[in-house]
Amino acid sequence: MKNVIQIIVKYFIRGVIFLVPVVATVYVIFKAFIYIDGIIPYEIPGLGLLTLFATLTIFGVLASTVLAQPLIFWGNQLLKTSPLIKTIYSSIRDLLSAFVGNQKRFDKPVLVKLVKNSSVEKFGFLTSDDLSELGVSKDKVAVYLPHSYAFSGNLYIVPAENITPIDASAADVMKFIVSGGVSSVNDTEKLD
Repeated sequence: MKNVIQIIVKYFIRGVIFLVPVVATVYVIFKAFIYIDGIIPYEIPGLGLLTLFATLTIFGVLASTVLAQPLIFWGNQLLKTSPLIKTIYSSIRDLLSAFVGNQKRFDKPVLVKLVKNSSVEKFGFLTSDDLSELGVSKDKVAVYLPHSYAFSGNLYIVPAENITPIDASAADVMKFIVSGGVSSVNDTEKLD
């Protein structure tokens, strides 16, 4: 009887491990779809999302043309000169460009020693190796250390000698950090 209960519990746990991530992922995608689709309300489900996608794509095409470049330049200049708006706009723009676009910033995974003689290291991303504009000496670099199970992290300024570049894809390192080290960096996953 005890073995039967152990087997049932084992299969129950496997079911939870398999089903909960699938259901949670479908739920989040569904809720995101409903939210984004509701930005432009239509009677037909999905038409708001399609309209939003088409509008953003058209703006992307227009923003890439030579004719739009002066307008973008002057718009950026106007936004950069407004005190409060400048901070919000530039922070959001820089954050988005760090993850997508041509100027990705989380593309140099490294191991970081926060204390020189420590044997403890953290995974992070080298975000800037020249901090002279901020008055920081040239032997220091900026490293972003994401938190596990969160979309946040901390920026540290450390001596360049405390940085060890690693030969791994940025996506694999980010997945490993965010999962708290439990995700495999390989594409194949197995269940025990």
